[in-house]
Amino acid sequence: MKKKGIQKFLGSFLVGFSILGLVAKGEASKIIKIDGSSTVYPISEGVAEEFQKAKKGEVKVTVGISGTGGGFKKFCRGETDINDASRPILKKEMEDCKQNNIRYLELPIAYDGLAVVINPKNTWAKCMTVEQLKEVWKPESQGKKFTWADLDPKWPKEEVRLCGPGSDSGTFDYFTEAIMGKAKSQRGDYLASEDDNVLVQFAQREKGALCYFGLAYVEENKGKIKAAEIKNPKTGKCVTPSLETVKSGEYQPLSRPLFIYINVKSLEKPEVKEFVEFYIKNAGKISKQVGYIPLPDKAYDIVKKRFEKRVIGTVFGGEPEVGLTIEELLKKEAKE
Repeated sequence: MKKKGIQKFLGSFLVGFSILGLVAKGEASKIIKIDGSSTVYPISEGVAEEFQKAKKGEVKVTVGISGTGGGFKKFCRGETDINDASRPILKKEMEDCKQNNIRYLELPIAYDGLAVVINPKNTWAKCMTVEQLKEVWKPESQGKKFTWADLDPKWPKEEVRLCGPGSDSGTFDYFTEAIMGKAKSQRGDYLASEDDNVLVQFAQREKGALCYFGLAYVEENKGKIKAAEIKNPKTGKCVTPSLETVKSGEYQPLSRPLFIYINVKSLEKPEVKEFVEFYIKNAGKISKQVGYIPLPDKAYDIVKKRFEKRVIGTVFGGEPEVGLTIEELLKKEAKE
């Protein structure tokens, strides 16, 4: 090849390479990063799939499951656009975000029940009390082996095998606050995983299993595992966790709202703004599809207005909220 021909070829190649680089760069700039709660994951993943279909591949949405707390660590460092959370942001996380100049919007997107899960062969533990759960899970029980008979003499001497989410999970925080009265106060010698599917498999396999995780995973795995009824501390009534009992407020104290937190700076990217608008519009439909309780229509109207007004911060003041009903949540949100 002559010198001029080589130069022409190289010139064309470099131009083409530059164009490809610009295209690749353009595509990379249209990535929306979500991380956080494994409980909220099915909702965000469902919304992400629908949004990507609507955008015909122009925008990529990644959804991680590092747990609510693990997700907030990334979010407050500015590494993600949105954090999925199965509890409100805590004071320490608020401080971390403040130090890094991360301002955020807090949007409730659905309601969930936290289920106490047992193996289908467990025919005895039909109803459990907060006191029984506390006895097994409290920090002072670390290293102690329980049989089911230790919790109720009518129950068999089958060993209790524990599983639950890890300490970075919002479900862990919520359960410990609701049952122990103090967030993160729990024994540590149990099978822990941020992936709820690992917990489902454990409960399915172990006859003596006593686990806890989001109700949606119980609904999804009916027949493989089952949820124990929980005695409502106020009414004394044994209540099965279900979409109906969570929505009515009967299932207490293990019902909770679910959230997404949006980095305000990320909203400067049109695709993030469009995605959040799409999320609010479709959250009710997709929540129901994946086994969660949609908020009432008026709640999504409030959420939409909060987003449009860019209401910064949290309505919870950095404190965990236990046993919050849908109506109580609406009152808090409507105050802003």
